[in-house]
Amino acid sequence: MKPVPSLQKPAAGVFRAFKSGLLERPTIVPGDRVLAACSGGPDSVALVCLLFMLRQETPVDVVVAHFDHRLRAESGVDEEFVRELARERRLPFVAGSADVRAHAAENRMNLEEAGRVLRYRFLQAEADRIRATKIATGHTMNDQAETFLMRLMRGTGLAGLAGIPPIQAAGPCLIVRPLLGLTRARILAFLEEQGQAFRTDATNLDRRNLRNRIRLGLLPDLERSYEPRIVEHLARTASLAREEDELLTEFVRELGQTFLLRENREVCLDARGLPADLPALSRRVLREFLREVRGDLRSISYEDVASVLGLKDGKERALPGGPTLVREKGWIKVKGKRAAPRPFRLSWNGQERLDVAVAGMEFEGSRRKPAERAASRKSDLETAVLDASKLAFPLVVRNRRPGDLYRPLGAPGRKKLKEILRAKGVAREERDRLPVFCSGGEIVWVPGLPVAGKFKVTPKTKTVFVIEKK
Repeated sequence: MKPVPSLQKPAAGVFRAFKSGLLERPTIVPGDRVLAACSGGPDSVALVCLLFMLRQETPVDVVVAHFDHRLRAESGVDEEFVRELARERRLPFVAGSADVRAHAAENRMNLEEAGRVLRYRFLQAEADRIRATKIATGHTMNDQAETFLMRLMRGTGLAGLAGIPPIQAAGPCLIVRPLLGLTRARILAFLEEQGQAFRTDATNLDRRNLRNRIRLGLLPDLERSYEPRIVEHLARTASLAREEDELLTEFVRELGQTFLLRENREVCLDARGLPADLPALSRRVLREFLREVRGDLRSISYEDVASVLGLKDGKERALPGGPTLVREKGWIKVKGKRAAPRPFRLSWNGQERLDVAVAGMEFEGSRRKPAERAASRKSDLETAVLDASKLAFPLVVRNRRPGDLYRPLGAPGRKKLKEILRAKGVAREERDRLPVFCSGGEIVWVPGLPVAGKFKVTPKTKTVFVIEKK
């Protein structure tokens, strides 16, 4: 690899555009610690280079992360390339890997979906471990245009046409995409001007993949034969669709409450009250209902929504990934829903094993020196590492309550615990069963989320208290 070059004029134009994009949407701000995902390809390599330049004039920390999907024999070379890229710039480097092919077969996913799930799982875990405030990926304007065309071909609404969001709350750590305002052509020109090498993934040339056919065939043909600026125009259309979808979503979220009935922690949808002459409104209200009972809308298609709206009394519909919905006397609800757990409140001194039977979980606590704290890198679902001096024992362990506020480590402020769990994709039923660990009336930790910022371990910590799910 070549030495880090100095900033030159053509590269400066790309860097200025990069910084301008950060100002339009505050994706990265002073004080951020950014975990930059880098595969070794041109887009992600450019991301690392631009973040390194930004770091030289703005107080941000940058950590480079590489994930090996184990799909190609040369993937180990990619990791070494990215490691060297980070070393040349004196940036911290982290790496992870998983058997994507095995995960796809086990969970009946295609390779692309399985890779995305495992990659983001790794990134979120690393972001939590290093206390990152943002995860940055190298998606460009071309990726946005390709996504727009893919979804258009398959049939979608405004939400689908909105494409790749520049800022996404898909977990405890925000995901940002600061290159969406740059075309791949400008990225390649930037790398050439900088004399910066990158890796080429041969799977990106496989035309059996729809995205590759669009990237290698359809988009270049549209540029040559129809509209030279097609990539920019499609990206702008996606941006407009996203803004209008966000507006409609907020409107429907408020209006949709008039069609929902909540009783004994169960939510039902009044199908009879949905306006038959406004099918778009009916679909959106139903989607909000599904979001509440499922936690997210992943894998929910137009056909799924239409079939639920068309249910007759006594009929049911099983959704991909659950649950099964049934219509009874004009109301749509979850079939066979387990009874909501009774409120529970346990007192725990942190010494004996804690059995939270309602949640089906057991926990153990231990006190350790900071240097001895767990190095297993378990996920937030399984472990919490806290400053013991900030805890007041016994801890109170209870289920979620209305109005609970929580500020996970790295978050800008306190938010409703319900909204945090909902954004993470935790179904309503499971939210009510999760144990909430409290000290002095404040939430310390909820399995699946980072520990509360107030109780974090600092360089001054003398003893840590570790909670581990068994």
